Amino acid sequence: MIIDVHAHLGYDRVFDEDFTEQEQWEKIRQYGIDFTILQPALVHTVEEVRHQHDAIYELCRKHPDKFAGMANPNPHLPDAEYEREIRRCVEEMGFVGIKIHTSAHGVNPMGRDGLRVFELARTLGVPVMVHTGAGIPFANPSHLIPVAQQFPDVKIVIAHCGMMVLAGETYIAMKDHPNLYADITWTGGFLIRHWVHELGAHRFLFGTDHADNAGTELGKVRTSGLTEDDQQWILYKSALGVYDIPSHPEAEGRAIG
Repeated sequence: MIIDVHAHLGYDRVFDEDFTEQEQWEKIRQYGIDFTILQPALVHTVEEVRHQHDAIYELCRKHPDKFAGMANPNPHLPDAEYEREIRRCVEEMGFVGIKIHTSAHGVNPMGRDGLRVFELARTLGVPVMVHTGAGIPFANPSHLIPVAQQFPDVKIVIAHCGMMVLAGETYIAMKDHPNLYADITWTGGFLIRHWVHELGAHRFLFGTDHADNAGTELGKVRTSGLTEDDQQWILYKSALGVYDIPSHPEAEGRAIG
């Protein structure tokens, strides 16, 4: 069983990349990915992100056993616009999380617009994934320490674990804050092994970010000296503990560490 918690669909106006549905199906076929949580590519206006959210919803509606959605409007949108789109995604379309892209949208997680994302996530009962790594200063994992303290009832996923250069901050942040989790994309296998031994495999989630990165990310999990049980937690059990995936066949037996 493999659940990919970090994948994109749509044209990205920040990094000029087109994340296609075809790539997702090829990833599924080639690497045996069972379920994928899709988020939009990076755009700025509410009209653009609504279009991408709608495309994700249509794919989820057609294939509820394969896909779920994650919302990612720009947190700097006017308050009413931002909340309306998040509520539409979560309450009407069944999306299972919210994303903050700290660098692409220039969002400080501890700032006014960043904090309202966590407040809304608390209200709606969904996790927040936060981009970390490239994009200093807002992408530092350490910014999530006071946020985790202020919102202990919100599950927060540290995307990319600081992308190697800031990996040390990921460990420091997670060590004392049990509501912090991390997806392991773009993270060294030796770090994953160390963190799993220190913090538990249930804190780490498998993701691809780019579909053609799936083989590399799977290879890390399978060759980093982790036990079979640890690998299962990273590949799918942790995801079932963090995200509400009711249509998934394993959801009834989910375990939360």
